[in-house]
Amino acid sequence: MWGWLFVSPMVLGLGLFMALPILMAAWVSLLDWDGQSNPFTPDADFVGLANYRSLLAEDGLARTLLATSLRNNAYYVLLTVPLQTALSLTLAIIVNQRMLRGRSMLRTTFYFPSVTSSIAVCTVFLFLFQGSGAVNQLLGWIGVKGPNWFADPRGVLWVLLEAAGVIDGEKPGGFLAEHRLMGLHWSEWLAGPSVAMCTLIMLAVWTTSGTFMLIFLAALQNIPRELEEAAALDGAARRHVLRHVLLPALRPVMFLVTTLGLIATWQVFDQVYVLGQGDPANTTLTPAFLSYSYGFDNAEFGQGAAISFILLAIVLLMTGVQRLLLRERGSRGPRRARGRQAHGTPEKGALRAHD
Repeated sequence: MWGWLFVSPMVLGLGLFMALPILMAAWVSLLDWDGQSNPFTPDADFVGLANYRSLLAEDGLARTLLATSLRNNAYYVLLTVPLQTALSLTLAIIVNQRMLRGRSMLRTTFYFPSVTSSIAVCTVFLFLFQGSGAVNQLLGWIGVKGPNWFADPRGVLWVLLEAAGVIDGEKPGGFLAEHRLMGLHWSEWLAGPSVAMCTLIMLAVWTTSGTFMLIFLAALQNIPRELEEAAALDGAARRHVLRHVLLPALRPVMFLVTTLGLIATWQVFDQVYVLGQGDPANTTLTPAFLSYSYGFDNAEFGQGAAISFILLAIVLLMTGVQRLLLRERGSRGPRRARGRQAHGTPEKGALRAHD
């Protein structure tokens, strides 16, 4: 009773501000609701799974926009999560060196972008990556003509293949142009992130690596120094220590960092809202912004809620797959051994205690 009494404020808060709104949104996703009337009355226009069906199964603008947003977000996730994880781990290893001078200053410098307002950072990136911005001027010094970053809808894969003379990046033909998936040609699915989306990826990596660096740093400082010293005495090179000592010890933290990164990247919204709202040509459109746009721009809250639950299902699926890939190997063996030990021969410590 006392336990429930002490946790009741948190349980009440989670119920009122998380569980209840989720259930209400689930009900709204089954309605054709414009946001003007009360959706919890018998007069509500109940349409069942029609919103989900129009998004996933029926040809039309809704399915095409959802497929476009999923394609954009998938490339965003596939590039952002590995890059920010690798960069944050590298920074953590660097600032964890005992002989490094100015470690505190470096930690603060690397972490500073993570505590800066995302809207302010997006505004700075708008000035840096505009046609005559600082980035293109730096590229011009080395003889490279930079693109108009936030107005270029071309997929970077087609840009590279066209530069190599392999295909026509504007109109890839053959199999890619003849087949569709959810309303998009295969050439659109495989074009890679647009040039505009690449700027969002760079922005995300730069602003999130500092936070994940601190998580990795805390984990590195909890690894006993004796393990590294023993590996060094055995003649292990630095890369072998990293591979066989540090990375196995960091596996739980790696799962935490990649899971947080996965969830955050599938829910990206504010950068998209500030840097173009899906433009150019919907190549920076994401499911989170599409859900917002359906609800607050088009007054189709049922459709917007349905998109949010599709996004929830994707996040849960990706998290489950990630947990499966990063699970501890051979964890069943010790458990079986403990089981045999419990039912069979007692431990040595128990024998010593008995003696």
